[in-house]
Amino acid sequence: GATSGAYMLWDESADDLKLVGAAGFTVAGDIDIDGTANLDVVDIDGAVDMATTLQVTGNLTTSAYNTFSVADNNAPLTLASTDADANAGPFLDLWRNSSSPADSDLIGSIRFYGENDASEAIIYSQIKNTLVDVSDGTEDGWVEVDVMTGGTLRSYLNFYPGESSFNDDAQDIDFRVESNGNAHMLFVDGGSDVVNIGG
Repeated sequence: GATSGAYMLWDESADDLKLVGAAGFTVAGDIDIDGTANLDVVDIDGAVDMATTLQVTGNLTTSAYNTFSVADNNAPLTLASTDADANAGPFLDLWRNSSSPADSDLIGSIRFYGENDASEAIIYSQIKNTLVDVSDGTEDGWVEVDVMTGGTLRSYLNFYPGESSFNDDAQDIDFRVESNGNAHMLFVDGGSDVVNIGG
């Protein structure tokens, strides 16, 4: 139905059907559009199911959770830059845009999930980033790499302001550097508190 006083007009020269004098209209059934629909603003209250490609030439902003799912081993998300210059690109920015940042805030994590044989979703490894100091001019950050070991997520590698550490939680995690001909050219035995070189 249309608002009172509205009428349909067929423009034969433009091959268009126009709705004149209506502030809006309601469609109770389905709409099947074989050609192009040119819409200035779209407000969709329900779900959208698209069987082909969605092309967005402007910015895409979402305010809810999003899932990209594929049924094969192709990348479900690719970030590509077609710029041809000496600057870096593309970028992946993780930004915790807090209005009240504080020391020790966790500002982002990359978590790698897999399922165990009980069909439980397990974080097998993760990279965490923390604000150490948010003071203007003396900002410090901390990066931690955790790995699932014996059923517990353990801290393996930490990059602190001014130092890097391995086995920071004293979990008997060894450190090994391999040369071309020696698998234990440098070996730090976490449980025995011994450093072996070349042996």
